[in-house]
Amino acid sequence: MRKYAPADFTKVDLTGNFWRERLETVLTRTIPSQYEKLGSEGILESLELKDPPPPLRIPRNHMGFTTQFFWDSDIGKWIEAAAYALSHRRDATIEAQIDEIVDKLEAGQCEDGYLNFWYVGHEFDKRWTNLRDRHELYNCGHLLEGAIAYFQATGRRKMLDVMERYLDHIRATFGTETGKRRGYPGHQEIEIALVKLYHLTGEKKHLDLAAYFIDERGRQPHYFDIEAVERGDDPNAYVFGTHEYSQSHLPVREQTKVVGHAVRAMYMYAAMADLAADLDDDQLRKACETLWKDVTTTRMYVTGGFGPSASNEGFTTDYDLPNDTAYAETCASVAMIFWAQRMLNIDLDGQYGDMLELALFNGALSGLSRDGEHYFYENKLESDGSHRRWEWHPCPCCTMNVSRLVASVGGYFYSTGQDLIAVHLYGGNHAELDVSGRKVALTETSNFPWSGKINLSVDPETPGRFTVKLRIPEWAKGATASINGEVVDIAANLDKGYLAITREWAKGDVITLDLPMAPERIYANPKVRMDLDRVTLRRGPLVYCLEQVDNPDTPVAQLTLPRNAAVSVEDRLDLFDGIVVLKAEGKATRTEDWAETLYRTAPPQESATTLTAVPYYLWANREPGPMTVWIREH
Repeated sequence: MRKYAPADFTKVDLTGNFWRERLETVLTRTIPSQYEKLGSEGILESLELKDPPPPLRIPRNHMGFTTQFFWDSDIGKWIEAAAYALSHRRDATIEAQIDEIVDKLEAGQCEDGYLNFWYVGHEFDKRWTNLRDRHELYNCGHLLEGAIAYFQATGRRKMLDVMERYLDHIRATFGTETGKRRGYPGHQEIEIALVKLYHLTGEKKHLDLAAYFIDERGRQPHYFDIEAVERGDDPNAYVFGTHEYSQSHLPVREQTKVVGHAVRAMYMYAAMADLAADLDDDQLRKACETLWKDVTTTRMYVTGGFGPSASNEGFTTDYDLPNDTAYAETCASVAMIFWAQRMLNIDLDGQYGDMLELALFNGALSGLSRDGEHYFYENKLESDGSHRRWEWHPCPCCTMNVSRLVASVGGYFYSTGQDLIAVHLYGGNHAELDVSGRKVALTETSNFPWSGKINLSVDPETPGRFTVKLRIPEWAKGATASINGEVVDIAANLDKGYLAITREWAKGDVITLDLPMAPERIYANPKVRMDLDRVTLRRGPLVYCLEQVDNPDTPVAQLTLPRNAAVSVEDRLDLFDGIVVLKAEGKATRTEDWAETLYRTAPPQESATTLTAVPYYLWANREPGPMTVWIREH
């Protein structure tokens, strides 16, 4: 059974400037502005079930598809993010907005428990006829997560009751028993929500339903083909060609390659890891480990982004990682964080903590602007300046995904187990944790991620012996540690990337960590042809990029970083409330003497210039312009 559990984010108070600023922005600007958009875009109106239904806001495409099919999920994610905000700070306006939505959910629920506003409002006779494409179970999952979060924040359970009635209907409809459909989600997500509900209620029927959806996936004869025939469609005419798109091409325990739609994949792997932990399922754990190795060694962007292709919003082939056409959906990085956290809490292996940190500080955080009201759906690693943040999107999944992540980010900092506290992330905070019945207060002070100098006060309510494990990031070469001024030998006490300290702890004990943050050059495997003879820069957890606004004299695509050039660190208090930039003496390829010549025998001339790099997650927050993560090197 599960050995480690993440800390309740409501028990972790973020005090450091970095995360406090992001959290305050989400609480005060992002969540209210998202509610306004849900209204102005007609998403809230969809809950009113007008007769006749109003014209579609988002017309069907040539395949008969409209993103209005999954508007319920956007509402569920907003409720979840807003409920997390309420857990930090009660707000009567937000509570009234959620309660109004919940009343409409209750009013729109069918007598048999079914709840989906697209089908109830538009084509009731077709419900449960297209699990492959229509997202009914996915919508339910996000509404369920919203209901759980709102109950935990306020104690109000009307929405939770509504969703449990819906689950009774789903449980009566799907399963291996005679008379039930042997279906499962086309877009995975409900599995994660069901595990959360199991943890909340202790009722194993919710865990069993999640396990059914995972175990049934990919079995033959293929359910999506069966339902296609039943509704009069040709399974061979499926627009995506193969069920790899939804990771249902094989039973999950037989899958060894990460394929298809990136967000669906990561959600499924997160659920598999959950079930592996809760059911002590070694087969599922091994399948997760195999898939993890595949994606992190052949199919991952250096920023912790996933999925290079817009055509399937996902994966293509090994080492296919284009930069200027990168899809790298924000939701995919958020979902990877979910998966990494769950893998981390199986056996506290630091590789998962390293990935969690990478995706969090880079691939996911880049999806939300500094003002909290503009977003990236796609996170390119190179742009000619045309890629801009948007205020909303016809498929606004990423907006609420990143806001619910930031609003609950405190829950990713710590885990607890039997006589154990594990520290995964750094950045000033104060936490109150229960360790095997003993209350322990932790106060971490640092200027992370700009500095790796960290102090952690460990204050148990009563003295006692337990273990504190602190993740030593892969990038922290030469890290040092001490307790109350006494040096600790990290190498001798390192366990899967964690410094393990077991001792009798008492109030006033202080752990000091120094995680060096020397700028590093990062190179891609030569099989990634797009990045041959190119380099990117990293400092601590942050990947850096060149933005035109910081390098105004030469287009960033024409800048070169010599291999022997030193990279220095510069504090910039004038940028984004204070950040660290990287600088190096480089070369600029000149074009002045080319006139209208397209080709010539003489190579281009170069001149000396200074390169300035900023953290990738901050790009496109100032004036529009080109950007590149990968820099030419010679």
